[in-house]
Amino acid sequence: MRKFAIALSFLLLSSQAFALDVGGVNVSPTVVLHQKTLSLNGAGIRKKLFIKVYVGSLYTERKVTTTAQLLADPGEKLVRMNFVHSKVEKEKIIEAFAEGLANNSPGVAQSAEAKAFLSSFKDDFVAGDTVDILVSPDGTVAASHNGKTLGSVRSPAFAQGVLLIWFGEKPADGGLKKGMLGNG
Repeated sequence: MRKFAIALSFLLLSSQAFALDVGGVNVSPTVVLHQKTLSLNGAGIRKKLFIKVYVGSLYTERKVTTTAQLLADPGEKLVRMNFVHSKVEKEKIIEAFAEGLANNSPGVAQSAEAKAFLSSFKDDFVAGDTVDILVSPDGTVAASHNGKTLGSVRSPAFAQGVLLIWFGEKPADGGLKKGMLGNG
């Protein structure tokens, strides 16, 4: 019985060792979506004027370390935002997404797909909220807030544009980009 207790302790400790604490958020090493396991590629903190807004995590089927690898990878990609700031108004989140698209993908920033995607955000985000942006191989971008589906858009060009919000030449936060690409 003592050996079993020791083995169980090691198992519990080793499983917790794989969880990553980023800015007070427990970031899971894997997520399962559509019967596929995605692995944590990297994580970081999104800051705006020295204020911690959210912990961003990138989950992929295969490890990537550059934007080119991320865009070329045919697998599922998930950007998870765990909000740590007390409140982020929906208008601010929509504005940030729109700015990211305009800065990195001007060709899709004013598209019908962009307008549909941005209109799916209807609530403010508060500390403890989780927002997932899933980019599928067929170009579908799906958003959810605390597990509730907000909407989806299917457009490979728009899907690339959404990824470039975080990973483009003018990312929302350079430190967050490095962290999510595993280079932080």
